[in-house]
Amino acid sequence: MAKKKIRVLIVDDSIVFREILARGIASDPEIEVVGMAADPFEARDKILEVEPDVMTCDVQMPKMNGIEFICKLLPQYPIPVIVISTVSDAVFDAMNAGAVEFVGKPDMKAAQRVETFLNELKIKIKVASVARIIPSMKDTTEKVESQHAENSEKIIAIGASTGGTEAVCNIMKRLPANMPGIVIVQHIPPVFSRMFAERLNNQTKLKVKEARTGDYLEQGVALVAPGDQHVRIKKIANRYRIECFAGEKVNGHCPSVDVLFESVAKEAGKNALGVILTGMGYDGAKGLLQMRRKGARTIGQDQDSCVVYGMPKVAHDIGAVERQTSLMNIPQLICTMLK
Repeated sequence: MAKKKIRVLIVDDSIVFREILARGIASDPEIEVVGMAADPFEARDKILEVEPDVMTCDVQMPKMNGIEFICKLLPQYPIPVIVISTVSDAVFDAMNAGAVEFVGKPDMKAAQRVETFLNELKIKIKVASVARIIPSMKDTTEKVESQHAENSEKIIAIGASTGGTEAVCNIMKRLPANMPGIVIVQHIPPVFSRMFAERLNNQTKLKVKEARTGDYLEQGVALVAPGDQHVRIKKIANRYRIECFAGEKVNGHCPSVDVLFESVAKEAGKNALGVILTGMGYDGAKGLLQMRRKGARTIGQDQDSCVVYGMPKVAHDIGAVERQTSLMNIPQLICTMLK
């Protein structure tokens, strides 16, 4: 029996871009473009007509922008949405509204960038087709308290992929300002990683910035891996120094969660706490297992709260996860485990 193709609806106000998308993604034998729409109102009718498995959606459109469309659409039609956007932090608003993934629009004059973009989009369509639509989490004023020692050498390492920008944001919003140093690997394109760090910095009590070689993990500070570089830590005296470097993809990703977690296992051992969040694939599972074997505490996000229960599942199945819990419970569990 032939494998069922993933049915995709393309929503974009540019007819030229719609045609480029349609030709590009339909070249994949696992994907079928079942419809195209120029604006959200046309898209709404197309959804009823063609019943897509996945929808790609531009952010800037006439009559109604993509974010407003997603907010109104998903409660009625819970379809996995991939946002396609120029470089803008509006993609994070779209993710907050319920989109499962995003891809940056390429320079259409650069053929190689267009090809790279289309290949990335095809991969994300396949991921989105198995993603769960998680209702947007309401902001909560409930914070948790950390009781770790002020002079502690402890550090926190977090890894995430699909659905991770919102998962990380929800955790960070609830953590107090006196947390040990945090380093985050989120699978995200370059430039967007800086915007993600700035967004976290503005929405949390912690100081958050994109990591650079030479940075040190410090109390109350969180560092986000650049979108096109691996990140590892190196212990110097009683401090942990960040090293960012370009390299081949590991487990299909740069930055890779495994690269970070393996360095944390080696350099921090029992002084570390590792958290693996929603995402497709297995990046981070082996590194988290190394951390646990070296005495680190480890947490995995549970299936019900994951957009894609891939990375946490693999980590759990191989014994890397000490405690598995919902996204809402992770902040308190982090603080409890730091004691």
